[in-house]
Amino acid sequence: MTKIQSNRFAPAAFAALLSLPAVAFAQSSQAPATVPQRAAPPAVASSPMAGHPVAGKSAEERVENRINELHAQLRITPSERQQWDQFAQAMRENARDMDQVLMQRSQQVQSMNALQNMQSYEQIAAAHAQHVQKLVPAFENLYNAMPDQQKRLADQVFRENAEKHAQNSGHLHHGRSG
Repeated sequence: MTKIQSNRFAPAAFAALLSLPAVAFAQSSQAPATVPQRAAPPAVASSPMAGHPVAGKSAEERVENRINELHAQLRITPSERQQWDQFAQAMRENARDMDQVLMQRSQQVQSMNALQNMQSYEQIAAAHAQHVQKLVPAFENLYNAMPDQQKRLADQVFRENAEKHAQNSGHLHHGRSG
């Protein structure tokens, strides 16, 4: 049963993770003015939080704002402090790491050929996957520490964030896939 819950919340945790670098990625992947602009890559553009920018200029500020927002929305209690702190720390570490990956890309994107550009995006996607693998267990520990009423609140918070993004991006997804 625990594994089913983990799988059910993996997209939500992934959404939280992806929301952190969305603005930075969009800024770092701009093409030269003579080349037509393309939409953000699907993994970033489809983030349930991409249409929900978090105030703050640096990745650190954005993640701290998101951590504070989630703390309030999820109504974290003192008895959940240890699990929350582990989840928040995973978010901070992921944001710092992603900020470095995106900074490296932004410094090199103007001189990349098409193959290097794809390889750079591959590195970003791999970093996202690693971050999700780190974030999901931390969130699972927190979620499992919550009483049922608070779990339902968490379900609602993550569902609403996904729905906001779907509406903002024009992609309305109803029901569950897979």
